[in-house]
Amino acid sequence: MPTAPTFNSGTGRRKTAVARVRLLPGEGEMVINGRSFTEHFGAAIDEAEVRMPFRVTNTDGRFNAMVKVEGGGVNGQAGAVRHAIARALLELDEGHRLVLRQAGLLTRDPRMKERKKYGQKGARARFQFSKR
Repeated sequence: MPTAPTFNSGTGRRKTAVARVRLLPGEGEMVINGRSFTEHFGAAIDEAEVRMPFRVTNTDGRFNAMVKVEGGGVNGQAGAVRHAIARALLELDEGHRLVLRQAGLLTRDPRMKERKKYGQKGARARFQFSKR
């Protein structure tokens, strides 16, 4: 008889970043791509913002998070990690759905970079027009 996995997992996305999180019972340690939170993000990202799913579900300090994140920049990666943690907590206990939803942690942020248009300088920027 197959046993249930000893971890809960979740996948989160933001911009072009994708994060895969495994939650294991522990004391609240977060390892991102084999490094600590501060080693990976430095001072650019507020750790409290990424740990928000734990705070709103009152599970802070109960799980270790093993994170693999790729693509995007620091803000996209941080958002993807936060989204993945929220999804993993939802897999752990469906009762968390309401508080995670109210905090806006289950909704994938749909904002993406707008593509550059041909014959133009950028997505919105145009070359200067001269009538004469």
